[in-house]
Amino acid sequence: MNNIVFISGSESATKSLWLAEIQKQLINETILLPEQIGEAQAKQVDIAIVANPDPKDLARFPNLVWIQSLWAGVEQLIAEVVDKPVKLVKLDDPQLAKTMAESVLAWTLYLQRNMPGYAQQQVNKQWRQLPCITSAELRVSILGAGALGIAALETLKKLDYQVSCWSRTPKQLNGIQSYLGTAGLHTMLKKTDILINLLPLTPETYHLLGKELLSTLPKGAKLINFSRGAVIDTKALLNLLETGHINHAVLDVFEHEPLAPTDAIWSNPNITVLPHISAPTNMCSAAKVIAKNITSYRENNVIPIYVDVKQGY
Repeated sequence: MNNIVFISGSESATKSLWLAEIQKQLINETILLPEQIGEAQAKQVDIAIVANPDPKDLARFPNLVWIQSLWAGVEQLIAEVVDKPVKLVKLDDPQLAKTMAESVLAWTLYLQRNMPGYAQQQVNKQWRQLPCITSAELRVSILGAGALGIAALETLKKLDYQVSCWSRTPKQLNGIQSYLGTAGLHTMLKKTDILINLLPLTPETYHLLGKELLSTLPKGAKLINFSRGAVIDTKALLNLLETGHINHAVLDVFEHEPLAPTDAIWSNPNITVLPHISAPTNMCSAAKVIAKNITSYRENNVIPIYVDVKQGY
């Protein structure tokens, strides 16, 4: 049985925790760091488990059959494998979907109940009740209906929000309006009070939410971005926040992370800044998913469902 290489750009302590957790789930496998594998031995490695890997480390293993990512987002890895025969498997962890659904609900409630406004009123020492809309009156739309999007939609639906989604492929979801194509996207946005972006970053989604589409939202709409910063044209968003067309934006992701201390976004009263925490990977559950994938591959020689690098997800 070939060795497995674990390549991570994390700090040493985090890397050690991951390595120990994965090894605990794969007692019949030998998992090594790149520096523990010689050049001759590297040619025999067929599986890599990675988290923000250094491309130079990946290049040392020319005969990889597949790469297991520790994250659900894989756009950076795609650039490394697009011209290679190796398959890329992103993390598909039910716990990750549950965590994202919780974040979507939490920050939808945050916007629904006017929490940014009350925070500002506290700063100004104002005692004033703000209007409150019920969940049944609120139109919440999600861009992206993969595993994370569907979990979020189902969670919102349980609280009677008017939920809709837009995706590349048709979806049949009970009680949830689904839209496709450019016309469908415009139609959905016109009927959206809170827009939540969960789209992967691909060449097609880069700056998809620019001036035109964001202006399609009703005046006073609110935005949550939990996928990748570059799906939104930040300059266009800032302009629409300034004019009041968009009331507030909750941003968990940015084109350049971490957000620079000098960036004006920090002090914008119409933006809530989060440090990329909407759906952190759970080490224990992720290790179990990875172990299941690798064990199944060893037993059946079948690679888990992998990314279509041309589509970008």
